[in-house]
Amino acid sequence: MKYVLLGSLGNITKPLAEQLIAAGHAVTIVSSHKDKAPAITALGATPAIGSVEDIDFLIGIFKGADAAYLMIPPKFDAPDWKKWIGGVGEKFAAALKASGLKKVVFLSSIGADKPAGIGPVSGIHLAEAALDSVTGVDILHLRPGYFYINFYSAIGLIKQAGIYGNNYGADTALLLVHPRDIAAAAAEELLSLGFKGRSVRYIIGDEKTSREIASTLGAAVGKPGLPYVGFSDEENLQGALGAGLPEEVAKNFTEMGAAIRTGLMFDDYRKHPVAFSSTKLGDFAKEFAAAYNQ
Repeated sequence: MKYVLLGSLGNITKPLAEQLIAAGHAVTIVSSHKDKAPAITALGATPAIGSVEDIDFLIGIFKGADAAYLMIPPKFDAPDWKKWIGGVGEKFAAALKASGLKKVVFLSSIGADKPAGIGPVSGIHLAEAALDSVTGVDILHLRPGYFYINFYSAIGLIKQAGIYGNNYGADTALLLVHPRDIAAAAAEELLSLGFKGRSVRYIIGDEKTSREIASTLGAAVGKPGLPYVGFSDEENLQGALGAGLPEEVAKNFTEMGAAIRTGLMFDDYRKHPVAFSSTKLGDFAKEFAAAYNQ
């Protein structure tokens, strides 16, 4: 089988590629950075250097492939982030129509069922809709929970202020997942290619409140009893701006945090719960501690 994977050597694409290659398949990995090509080749894959915004490039790499894993990379300088995300989805759709590719696994997100109010995930909703408009292609939308690795962004706050905080709410349960478990789910789907039409798969590894997250991560880094501090949306926005995030990104992340707090982001999953994947918060806490102590 011939697979095309977007996402360069990222936290999901690299382990996904390793699993497909180990199963004896031909893998092309797309990256926008030429300097990634040697590492992609060393992995046993074929590098394809280009942009997800280049429809002709996408058509060229999709042609002849049996299946593809699609994802939309971050772009923190987009003036309208949601619109940009949706626009990339439209380019994917146009390339699928022209290339004849028949099987796609798309990295979506929990909350992507909602057209508005979920921060950048509302842009992913637009991308899902664009892909779903293509006829004759089987598309599986992977909707993982909140990535454990996002907690790395809290290391500075923990070190400098001795707290863990956000605008999610102390006792609001977060649905969490590790990228390697997403990669395992994507590999399972791509190796079997059993999905038909339009389908959704949620991937969740654990469910913890922000208060529980503060306790677990604090204990892992030698700060037992690490306090959780809840921020208002305005405080969260100003903190993100103060940390150097562009205003568009800060506003979208704050909106997403509010959607977590109210439960809006997770309510469709609550109607379709799935068995948890293997990596729990306690497992990730060891990785967090290693990064914290570097």
